[in-house]
Amino acid sequence: MTYSVNWNYPTNVKVGAGRIKEVAGLCQDLGMHAPLLITDPGISALPMLEKVVDEVKNAGLRCGLFSAIKANPTGENVQDGVDFYKKHAHDGVIAFGGGSALDAAKAVALMVGQDRPIWDFEDVGDNWTRVKMAGMAPVVAVPTTAGTGSEVGRASVITDQAEQLKKIIFHPRMLPAQVILDPELTVGLPPMVTAATGMDALSHNLEALCSPFYHPMAEGIAVEGIRLVKEYLPKVVADGTDIEARTQMLVCSSMGATAFQKGLGAMHALAHPLGALYDAHHGTLNAILMPYVLMANRTAIDERITRLTRYIGLDLPGFDSFLRWVVQMRQHLGIPHTLAAIDIDASKAEAVGIMANQDPSAGGNPIQFSPGQYQQIFTDAVDGRL
Repeated sequence: MTYSVNWNYPTNVKVGAGRIKEVAGLCQDLGMHAPLLITDPGISALPMLEKVVDEVKNAGLRCGLFSAIKANPTGENVQDGVDFYKKHAHDGVIAFGGGSALDAAKAVALMVGQDRPIWDFEDVGDNWTRVKMAGMAPVVAVPTTAGTGSEVGRASVITDQAEQLKKIIFHPRMLPAQVILDPELTVGLPPMVTAATGMDALSHNLEALCSPFYHPMAEGIAVEGIRLVKEYLPKVVADGTDIEARTQMLVCSSMGATAFQKGLGAMHALAHPLGALYDAHHGTLNAILMPYVLMANRTAIDERITRLTRYIGLDLPGFDSFLRWVVQMRQHLGIPHTLAAIDIDASKAEAVGIMANQDPSAGGNPIQFSPGQYQQIFTDAVDGRL
C-alpha cells in the first residue's frame, strides 16, 4: 500500500513517496526567498541532495547549503551555521537529514535571532522564555532516517564540548512549521543504520509509555508506535526498498517524538552522557541499553508492559515475554548486546552515573535512580549482565 496524506498534528506533515518535490512550495508558504539547507557531510555528497537543491532553485529561490555538522552536533557547529546564515542573508531553514542534522538546523533557526549564548536556552526551568521569538527563522524539516523524530520535536540535543555534556535546547516554536515524510529519501540507508535508527524510534515510544506522568494521548501514540516497529522494522532491514515499511518507520519515528512529551527515561539519561563522552551513535546506544534499563525498571513497569504485550500480539503476555522479544529482535537486526562491543568500557563508570542522574531525561524514568544505580546499569550494559 502507498500513502499520500496530509496531517495537521503535531504540525503540518506531508506523508508520501515523492513529496520532497513540494519542498520549494512549502518554503514559499513560509515566506522564504533564500532558504539555507542544513544537513550533514555524508548527505551533502549524495545525488539526492543535489536534486533537492535544484528543485528549490528552479522555483526561483536562492538556496544555500551548510553541512559542517558532527554526528553529535556541538555548540560550535550551531554557531558556525548561524554565522553562515547571516553572512549569506538567508531567511529560513530547510532541515534535511538524520537526527543530528535536524537538531543542528533547528538550533541554528533558533539562534539566528538571539543575542545570548545557546546554553542560556537549555531546557531547565523557564529558560525558554528568554528567547526572542521574532528573530527565529521558519523551518521546513525533512528527515532522511527513521529514528529521532526530531522533525516534530520542540527541542535539539546539542553537545557542550567544554563541559562534555549533551544539553537539551528547548522552545515550543522550535517545532518545524512544515514536515515532509518521504520514504524514498530513506531507501538508500544501509541495513545497520536502518536498524539502529529504528531502535531509537522504539526507545522513544517505549520510554514515553513507561514514564509515570499522566498523558493518555501520548501513551496511546506510544503503544501504536511500538506495534509499528514490531511489524515493520524487521521488514525494512531485510528489504530497504520496501516503501510501505519505510513509510511506516518514518511515521512511528514521528510518533515517538510526539509521545515523549510524556517523558523519557534512563535509556536517554545514559545515552546522552555516553554520546558526549564517546561520540557514539545515539540510536545504537539506546538499542544496547534497552534491556538493561527495562530490567532495572521492572518493578515499576510490569503491569504496563504486560498490557503492551497483549496489544502488540506477543504469544505470551508479560514482562519476560517482552524482554525476550527485545533481545531477540536486537540479535536479529545485528545490534550488539554490550557496550563493550562498541568500544565503551567501564573506566568512566562513576562519572557516567553522576551525569545520567543529572540528565533531564532522568526525571521521566519510572524509578528515580541514584548515581550509583545508574553506574550499575551502565556496567551491566558494558559487561552484558541481564
